[in-house]
Amino acid sequence: MKPRRDVGGVLSGGGVYGVMMELGFLQRLRESVLWPRVAAIFGTSSGALSGSLAALDRLDDLERFLMALQPEQTFRPNRLWRLPFLGLHDYALPQTIDIWFGGMTRVVEDLAAAPIELVVVATDLTDASFTDTGFELVYSSRVTPPAELAQAILASAAVSALVMPLRVGDRIATDGAWVRNFPLAHAYSHQEVELIVGFRYLAQYPRLGVEALQPLRKRLMRFRKIPPIRAFIAEIDEAEARAARGEPAHLADVIVRLARVTIRRNTQSEERVAEATDQSLRELRSLRHDVLGLVDEPGLHEAVAARFAAANFPFGQNRIVPRIIVHGTTNSPGLEPGLRTQPRWSEDDKRRLIRRGWELADKELNRRLH
Repeated sequence: MKPRRDVGGVLSGGGVYGVMMELGFLQRLRESVLWPRVAAIFGTSSGALSGSLAALDRLDDLERFLMALQPEQTFRPNRLWRLPFLGLHDYALPQTIDIWFGGMTRVVEDLAAAPIELVVVATDLTDASFTDTGFELVYSSRVTPPAELAQAILASAAVSALVMPLRVGDRIATDGAWVRNFPLAHAYSHQEVELIVGFRYLAQYPRLGVEALQPLRKRLMRFRKIPPIRAFIAEIDEAEARAARGEPAHLADVIVRLARVTIRRNTQSEERVAEATDQSLRELRSLRHDVLGLVDEPGLHEAVAARFAAANFPFGQNRIVPRIIVHGTTNSPGLEPGLRTQPRWSEDDKRRLIRRGWELADKELNRRLH
């Protein structure tokens, strides 16, 4: 007899930190009694990438891939003259996946027949896109062709502060974190899901300060007697002074800070909305019970019950879905692509992050399941 699949896994975005810790979380989840019950995995950004292999039960392949991964294989810094045209980095991850797996399409080809559904979120940047979707693109392995789903996964993981967006079908898409960094709502509304187990990474973003300008400043100092260059050096000096005061050093720093606010806010909103929905449903059930207890006139009891059943509340469902959410954070050394210089990612640092995700999941699962 096949096990009932009624668990939804939710994976947030989180860059390299996030995907490493998500692997540990997924490894611990696979050891639990909940793994055979997983019906769907919902992922954004790094969660879309790790979720694609988790849905195929290929966590060992994911671990080998991540242990070999280095920063230049994910986001490779562009030359300074290319920045206005192509952004801070070249998106090297698709080519790395091509080499390692033979392409993302090959990874997801088996998902249509897999017992676990994959749902991926990306942000719609298509010109004149319809606002009734909230600029959110949602792709499911049950209905999306493999080639399109593969591009959706890569687009969802394309950090838009670093790289250009990708084409997915007839849409232009980028990092899903802008619209839904933690796709809890999609798991909550999935008809098969009766229990949610999620990993939400609490990102500790590095500052985008003046480090990238310092090599340029050093080179310009040889020509500081030329008035325009002297003025440019003065602007760099002012940017460094602002950074020292804790202020945004430049416009790019402002934009990155705003991106952090957007992503953190929509991530927090997912859990807040779910909590408010559950509280509303509990109060509604309690109210219905109390009102019906007060009604004893023939026929009126049934009429009141029918009116409660017909009430059209915005949460659109009458079931409370229990949630087990692991909140991941770490103070270990950073594994980020780097703006200009890209130090190597050590195996020790990677294993520390993977272990951290496993331990956090272990603690929460033991607390909730025993």
